[in-house]
Amino acid sequence: MRVDGREIPVTGSLLQPLIRRTSDIVRVVLAGIGVAVVIAGSLVTRPEWLALESSVSNIVNFLSPDQATMVYLVYGMLILALPFAILIELMLRRQWKLLAGYAAAGLLAVLALSITGSGISTPKWHLPVPDRFDTFLSQFLDDPRWIAMLAAMLTVSSPWLPVRPRRWMWFLLLMFAPMHLVVSSVVPARAMLGLAVGWLVGAVIVWLVGTPALEVPLEAAVRVLARRGYTVRSFHVDRPAGRGPLLLATEVDGPESEIVVEMYGKNQRSFGAIRQLWRWITFRSSETAPLHGSMHRAVEHRALLGIAIGELGMADSHQVAVAGLERGWMLFAHTVPRGTPLRKLSAQVLPGVWRSLLRLHENQISMGDLPPDYVRVCQGDTLFGGFAFAEYGASDAQRQSDIAQLLVTTTSLFGKHEAVSSAIEVLGEAAVITAARRLTKSAMPTGIRKAVPQWTKVVATAREEVRAQTGHDRIQSEQLTRFNRNQIIQLVLLVGLVYVAYPFFSQVPTFFSQLRTLNWWWALFGLVISGLTYLGAAAALGACADGLVRTRDLILEQLANTFVATTTPAGVGGLALSVRFLQQAGMSTLRATAAVALQQSMQVITHLVLLVIFSVVAGTSTNLAHIVPDATVLYLVGGLVGGLIGAFMFVPKLRRWVNHSVRPQLMEVLGELGDLAKDPKRFAIIVAGCGAITLGQALALWASVEAFGGGTDFVAVTIVTMIGGTLASAAPTPGGVGAVEAALIGGLAAFGVPAEIAVPAVLLYRVLTCWIPVGLGWPIMRWMGNKHMI
Repeated sequence: MRVDGREIPVTGSLLQPLIRRTSDIVRVVLAGIGVAVVIAGSLVTRPEWLALESSVSNIVNFLSPDQATMVYLVYGMLILALPFAILIELMLRRQWKLLAGYAAAGLLAVLALSITGSGISTPKWHLPVPDRFDTFLSQFLDDPRWIAMLAAMLTVSSPWLPVRPRRWMWFLLLMFAPMHLVVSSVVPARAMLGLAVGWLVGAVIVWLVGTPALEVPLEAAVRVLARRGYTVRSFHVDRPAGRGPLLLATEVDGPESEIVVEMYGKNQRSFGAIRQLWRWITFRSSETAPLHGSMHRAVEHRALLGIAIGELGMADSHQVAVAGLERGWMLFAHTVPRGTPLRKLSAQVLPGVWRSLLRLHENQISMGDLPPDYVRVCQGDTLFGGFAFAEYGASDAQRQSDIAQLLVTTTSLFGKHEAVSSAIEVLGEAAVITAARRLTKSAMPTGIRKAVPQWTKVVATAREEVRAQTGHDRIQSEQLTRFNRNQIIQLVLLVGLVYVAYPFFSQVPTFFSQLRTLNWWWALFGLVISGLTYLGAAAALGACADGLVRTRDLILEQLANTFVATTTPAGVGGLALSVRFLQQAGMSTLRATAAVALQQSMQVITHLVLLVIFSVVAGTSTNLAHIVPDATVLYLVGGLVGGLIGAFMFVPKLRRWVNHSVRPQLMEVLGELGDLAKDPKRFAIIVAGCGAITLGQALALWASVEAFGGGTDFVAVTIVTMIGGTLASAAPTPGGVGAVEAALIGGLAAFGVPAEIAVPAVLLYRVLTCWIPVGLGWPIMRWMGNKHMI
């Protein structure tokens, strides 16, 4: 590179990787979305668009036919001349290398719209002028391939054209839409498709070939440094521009023999804006720094923070220059970092490092990102670098984040004991415990994630060591994001509830039309019985947990369990909630899982025993064809179960999972069953609680049937509830909605209950046993979550 008569060598590649050209990637994505929108609009809502275009055309169609023809002729000639104008402009600016991209963009755009089901359809552009000149122009103006070619050529050429001609050319091309509204009645959808496809083709070529913004203005950088008293002798590329800036090791004549030059381009500005926006969307406002309006402001902020930290004698470098260069580039130059990196030192320096961080915080400065390479020691003094995320006037949250990051960095370098003990010695136990709440994955910035090997494991190790050295049983994680995991789960459950409740809402009019015949005393009786089932479930789970949880909390958990079980397929969410509830109550994971499994096992056993008893009482003459599936379904289910058993026997991974995960829990459950047989009181409570669930549900359905006039006895309704409810519970829909109602209505019909009674009775039963508890379960679950009970 030759600058002002001097030859300055540049070693290394300045070319930015394709995956790091953020601005070009964003353009390609937007162009792809544009194509999808045009296609979707043409296929899905084209009649509505035609009506809208006709209405708009009636408003703006104020030209006479002769005037419209004249406007059409003038605009058509300009559109016909546009590609030649672009070509002439490129030649005048001597952009010879761009001619290949210019031609390729036009050809590819035409080819993309020429592919049909029967092959490639060539454009029918007849150059000989016919009798009517407007007919000659219409073959270009109305052909989507011509529009696509112009859009692709202009997209490729735009970065290399002067601002004013570029704006006029785009204005001329985009005027075809309002021109059609004025001259004709509609805008051809194919022309809009041509514009979108041309933009996409041009955007892809620009991404692959590059723009002037990728050309690094090193000549301007040399002149800026010369004005600062540094004569550049050579450049060496330490790191090409990508996720971060272009990093250049620069030999100079001046106060220093070598400096570091960082060059920020258009793509860094785009990526920085996207990252700021993402953090603003995902993190709470107290966790995000103020947004920078431009790359210039971001680099300037970094330089000013470097100066502020340097005044305290704690910066590893001092700033040389900050300047805006041509084509949107920013220059940031500073001296080579001094001192020895922390990774090359021993743990003896840790107290000094923590004292230096404390001094920064006392001066209201936070670093925001503290990977190992940003902490150095020079002659016993700790120095900091980076400054990209540093803040002046730091909040408590930012200071705590610094402490958590330095805990992770020092733990990875010197071990957990030395890192945590030195932090407690300097900062105090209370400050370290508060900061340890930020030892989470979301709290760690990019610098930590890239610089610390196995950083997730290190974060967990540091957190556990803080807990061990301070004697705290549990350190509650700080909520950094706008939505925590529980809130996201609750949102998903609400969506599931809407999906689950929709079929019920469709039957509400029929249900309400039957309410005039409802006996409200029977309905109230069914509601009371439904509430008693939750007492039974709470008693059974409490007995399975050896009475470690209060009865009130167990009842509340069962109501919340109903909401979760109804909004998840097969009720798996309810089981998970019960396990989590017992864990929060102080039980180990294995013990909590075993308690829930024991309750479910006893529920199944009690259910089957009651089914046999009531079947014998009802006799064998009852027609249960509407409830029990036919032989084909039973054979299919049996074959599926056999296939699953075979898979778990012969697939090594599944077999290991059964041996290491399922078998210990199964042995725990069998052991609990054995202990249960030796404790008659506990056994009686569990059996009574499980029986209360089954019989309570049957009694609630019987009360619902009686509320609409009756028609069968309690024994028949119990069989319907147990058989129909059991079969429908295997349905994949959340809460078994649809399947439960169908099974219960069919079962009641098998026992002779008329449809005009069975349908509203089943709907009332579902309101009493499902939807009212679900409505109560949502706020109860949120309350329990706020109280850290689940």
